[in-house]
Amino acid sequence: MTDASSPSASQRDAGRAAVEAEWARRPERSNYATLRVMTWISLRLGRRVGRVVLWLVTAYFLLFSPSARCASRSWLTRALGHKPGVAEVFRHFHSFASTIHDRVYLINERFDLFDIRVHGAELVTDIVARGEGVFLMGAHMGSFEVVRAVGRQQPGLRVAMVMYEENARKINDALAAINPAARHDIIPLGRLDSMLQVKERLEDGALVGMLGDRSLAHDGLQRVDFLGGPADFPAGPWRITAMLKRPVILMVGLYRGGNHYDIHFERLADFSAVTRETRAAAQRDAIERYAARLAEYGRSAPYNWFNFFDFWQPAKSGDA
Repeated sequence: MTDASSPSASQRDAGRAAVEAEWARRPERSNYATLRVMTWISLRLGRRVGRVVLWLVTAYFLLFSPSARCASRSWLTRALGHKPGVAEVFRHFHSFASTIHDRVYLINERFDLFDIRVHGAELVTDIVARGEGVFLMGAHMGSFEVVRAVGRQQPGLRVAMVMYEENARKINDALAAINPAARHDIIPLGRLDSMLQVKERLEDGALVGMLGDRSLAHDGLQRVDFLGGPADFPAGPWRITAMLKRPVILMVGLYRGGNHYDIHFERLADFSAVTRETRAAAQRDAIERYAARLAEYGRSAPYNWFNFFDFWQPAKSGDA
């Protein structure tokens, strides 16, 4: 017998869908005119002057973004192991603002301004040498843009990003505001030829990058333990990697303060030999390893987590 007061499966799914895409529904606070002004200041007056403005930007968001402030406290409590103070939340916001600001220089190829240390570079070197296409799985942690610095050291390295179509439009608009000459190879999801484009890039020896920590309502989900609580990770990126039977390398570009970045590459999964029967289990294992590695990096660099919404909310909604 079913308790009439208990939510049905469809109600739970609807509730989960409502919170899963919270990050996608949030309005953009930035506008591209402001971005162009900030770009002009940064390139004409230098990074040191541009970084002064970041303190004002950080203070603004700390004061007027209560939901992001709450999400920051939730994350830092888990990553630090204690309830954070105002200074720690401010540092979290400032780290995010710093990586966004540094994109101005990275997109304009001012790599000379940064001290970028690469760990596991031999993985990328071997891939370029063999001409094999693989997936590069990232997250909203640190800066994915610093991979451009690796590309400068590896002339044959090509990276294509796979993302939702609306995100692709925003990225292209932001690039146009920062550097009209800059171009990213972006494959928008949701089109009839999306998978064909991904397959072509891989066969051409490119690295195909995806971010595997956010979902939309139509994504399948897998619930795993993440920093001591259940969290839902999207299964969509892993379905693509398993379907195309390619290796997956984790890439994390951690901001270490000042002009210092640490880029980490590590083997995460290899779907080359999966069969129809083993594919689902291989995907589950890969998501669990991905979440475990993000948790480890999150503890070592807690101010690099840039999902400013309640990451555990979908799982809590499903348990309601």
